[in-house]
Amino acid sequence: MDPTPDANAAVPSPAPALPPRRAFRRRLRQGLLALAAVVLAYVAVAYVAAPTFWRARRPHPGLEDAPRVTRTGNGISGDPVNLALVGTEEELLAAFRAAGWHTADPITPRTAWRMSQACSLGRPYLTAPVSNLYLWDRKQDHAFQVAEGKSPRRRHHVRFWRSPELDADGRPLWLGAATFDRSVGIDVHTLQFTHHIDADVDAERDRVIADLGAAGCLIDTYRLPWVGEEWRGRNGGYDPFVTDGFLVVGVLAPPSAE
Repeated sequence: MDPTPDANAAVPSPAPALPPRRAFRRRLRQGLLALAAVVLAYVAVAYVAAPTFWRARRPHPGLEDAPRVTRTGNGISGDPVNLALVGTEEELLAAFRAAGWHTADPITPRTAWRMSQACSLGRPYLTAPVSNLYLWDRKQDHAFQVAEGKSPRRRHHVRFWRSPELDADGRPLWLGAATFDRSVGIDVHTLQFTHHIDADVDAERDRVIADLGAAGCLIDTYRLPWVGEEWRGRNGGYDPFVTDGFLVVGVLAPPSAE
């Protein structure tokens, strides 16, 4: 049973109302603070965040007349260009290092012999060379790879060529051709030993971007229409490939200080 309320208990009196002038000043101060917060948010979005976002996503001038496919040393169509990165050479190298990819060795008699031994005997060679492909009549500037298994018979790899043009912030564009080496075989054009690629070059393109993103090396990514809705072709080793026709562009983050 609830206790009977005490009729003599003190009832708290309401807080005294502020004088009209003080109440007006308080409302004015609160309104000005709210207005200042809105103005600051607008300035941050309109003059900092939005320009940075659109500057990062503005098509790089190096894409205007960029080739869509690489060439072999014999001038035969090679692997398709399917991704691009915007950033300095230092940022490019640091990004793949952070993502766990290895820089490919140049082709020399020594590295070619080591490569053949690694493939035939199943030995690891994390920095195995890749064959030369050409854009703008020059071979790749950099190539990176990750082996699948012990030997370089099967590996994820990507080549990059630096475009001659810089963007408004002085950053170069790196056009890339990413493919997965599924096996070693004979090149039908030269009868030389070569790697054969998997047809799904989009999967390899997306793997590269995903690895860089997971390592925190990208500040933005976007897709650009590149070669139409779908493109089916064959590379220099006569391996078939298919792509959705989009170029994926990643904007590299500055390397973190160690």
